[in-house]
Amino acid sequence: MRWSVVVEAEGDRPLTREEVVELADAVAPSSGIASGIGTTRYGAQLVVHADTDVEAVELAVAEFTAAAAKAGLPPWPVSRAEALAEDLGEDWSEG
Repeated sequence: MRWSVVVEAEGDRPLTREEVVELADAVAPSSGIASGIGTTRYGAQLVVHADTDVEAVELAVAEFTAAAAKAGLPPWPVSRAEALAEDLGEDWSEG
């Protein structure tokens, strides 16, 4: 099943446009989009394949964390992770 998962990390300083562009490049292979320019949080919406919402969130958080590291972003803690089943249109949240 395909899931669209939103993941955000929150920290202590505003992010630059360049940092968020780097994150966007890093999440692109997962059909991802990034956000966070000028805010104290960065985030991404990723598409993952999983059997359950819990598995989808786990996969997306792992991909997000790796993408953030690749983009050179600070390793801020994940503050939000929500999964939406694309096939069913049902909202499932975790985090």
